[in-house]
Amino acid sequence: MSHVGSLTLIVILVCLVLVSAFFSASETGMMSVNRYRIRHLARTGDKAALRVSKLLERPDRLLGIILTGNTFANILASSVATILAVHFFGDFGVAVATLILTLIILIFGEMAPKTLAALHAQGVSTSASWLLVILLKILYPVVWLINTIANGILKLFGVNIGKSGIDRLSVDELRSVVLESSGRISQQHQDMLLRILEMEKVTVDDIMIPRNEIIGIDLHDEWDNIVEQLTTGKHTKMPLYQDDIDNVVGILHLREALKLLGQDRLNKHSLREIAHEIYFVPEGTPLHIQLLNFKTEQRRSALVVDEYGDIQGLITLEDILEEIVGEFKTDIPAVCKYVEPQLDGSFVIDGSVNIRELNRLMGWQLPVDGPKTLSGLITEYLEAIPQEQTCLRLFGYPLEVLKVQDNLVKAVNINPKGYSVTSMQHAE
Repeated sequence: MSHVGSLTLIVILVCLVLVSAFFSASETGMMSVNRYRIRHLARTGDKAALRVSKLLERPDRLLGIILTGNTFANILASSVATILAVHFFGDFGVAVATLILTLIILIFGEMAPKTLAALHAQGVSTSASWLLVILLKILYPVVWLINTIANGILKLFGVNIGKSGIDRLSVDELRSVVLESSGRISQQHQDMLLRILEMEKVTVDDIMIPRNEIIGIDLHDEWDNIVEQLTTGKHTKMPLYQDDIDNVVGILHLREALKLLGQDRLNKHSLREIAHEIYFVPEGTPLHIQLLNFKTEQRRSALVVDEYGDIQGLITLEDILEEIVGEFKTDIPAVCKYVEPQLDGSFVIDGSVNIRELNRLMGWQLPVDGPKTLSGLITEYLEAIPQEQTCLRLFGYPLEVLKVQDNLVKAVNINPKGYSVTSMQHAE
């Protein structure tokens, strides 16, 4: 073999290794590219993204052309390397060629290009897509024959070959995607997305205004008291009832009532006439379902009832929206009125505070799958109504009951840093 012939074979060998590297990088880039981003770019008209998206519709054909090219390059490179090795090393050439070529292919034809493609999948896949499309058209008969044989074997094992379906992510997978996007989207938007994903796990019971906190108008009250409620009320809608909230007769829109009051035409009879029909929803309704129900029924508020028809609370559209975007108020969130920081680092907390809101505000991890309020949580774990100055450690949080009234825990002192107390009762 002449010197020129050997040099030519070396150049061919280098080119074949580069071809192998191209197909290896293409395979990894195509398989690891963010398909959602590619689809988004394709919808905006990006030609490279359109090519990649089209190739990914049939992964069997894509892998067919890639593996055909890679296998051809590696086998041909092996033959060329063997010829060169036999020429230079004689009988030991085959062993030398096998060892050297294995290292070269492994490093320059596999590891290096695949690592590069894994780190820059989008750039590699879009750059390689135009050549892959051309090769697929040129070598389509070969690819079709190989795919037909391979797919036929797979069908024998019950594998259905066709266009790849849309990748569907579960709620937990979507939550992981949002959590991993920290730094790419604002913290506010990330929190909103996470709250939307959590809506399936949250029910109206978790965010409703409890029965004992519902502010309404009792038709049996003195007229002067009713007028004062109308003129000083902070809510735009209030239940209208007789004696007890279970005897509710309608939902009153304050704007309509104040309009009649300004015209000196408001009385108890007219209050009944302008009251709107009540919309009832069962307790335990998931928030995302209730949001759709509000839209379907063209309502903005509803009374939550239990299985016996007794009213348990009041839920409004604003409550659901605040669950997603946070409090609408420009001052401190409403839940902060339940929490009073102390000089020693502890907090005096109203027992009626919603546990989910308390966790969100303080960054705590109190359980939310049971009672909805801190008072209910303490009572459930103690299995009794506690006395004042009762101390316990609840899920790692030392607390002291400061005030009990009407069989409810009204005030609790919690020190998240922990402190030593006597007669500590454990509820963990």
